[in-house]
Amino acid sequence: MRILVGCEMTYEFAHPTPVVAILNVHASRFSDLERPDYLLATPSVPLEGYRDSFGNWCNRMVAPAGRFTLRTDTVVRDYGKGDAAEPGAQETSVQSLPSETLMFLLGSRYCETDRLSDIAWSLFGHLPPGWARVQAICDYVHDRIAFAYEDARATRTAAEVFEERRGVCRDYAHLAITFCRCLNIPTRYCTGYVSDIGLPLPHAPGDFAAWMEVYLSGRWHTFDPRNNSSRIGRILIAYGRDAADVPLTLTFGANTLVDFRVTTEEAPETAAA
Repeated sequence: MRILVGCEMTYEFAHPTPVVAILNVHASRFSDLERPDYLLATPSVPLEGYRDSFGNWCNRMVAPAGRFTLRTDTVVRDYGKGDAAEPGAQETSVQSLPSETLMFLLGSRYCETDRLSDIAWSLFGHLPPGWARVQAICDYVHDRIAFAYEDARATRTAAEVFEERRGVCRDYAHLAITFCRCLNIPTRYCTGYVSDIGLPLPHAPGDFAAWMEVYLSGRWHTFDPRNNSSRIGRILIAYGRDAADVPLTLTFGANTLVDFRVTTEEAPETAAA
């Protein structure tokens, strides 16, 4: 399957402003790209690429005053089978975890393990450890939280999500991540493209999505508490401890986002050579 992905974000800046953008497909999917997903800026400005502490590809630049647009697109080859499930996957004791996973057990900006630990253990501590317990967490969060774009708030934490019972995909992810970490299950926050391929029409306007990856049986597994179902065309851009680590754009000055478009759709197969 060929999947066209891309985005276009247009801002208005009052003054020249430093910007960091994390909009390129993650290195784990590079071999699936039919062409490089170069980040293009209009007007053109110098871009400096670097990898952050999690290995995500970032671009830094200085946006000029006035209207400024960032865009990128590519075609990704995908198996078209949705998220893999491994119901027999087991949790790993903390003392046996690889050292690089330990940071994903800790509290972070949006995931307050200290505030939700007792709640997590009371809700899920009695369940058999492993895949089924993580799925139970996703089921609980999916059912508890009401989704609405008008309820988006950049400062909402997992504890606030639990109390307010509303939010957007990042809020679902933050709450489920926090519960998993409270139970000593390494869990990281992911952002990227999720398509509506295979789902009945009408489809919602394109947007980026947030989900989580959980470390079970020696590797990372995808869980999506917002959709709580397997999705075709899940294409990772970046992962970190929570949304604070992987903002799509980080702007160091006042600005207004005036246009935002995301594309994730099946592309026609090319004719055989």
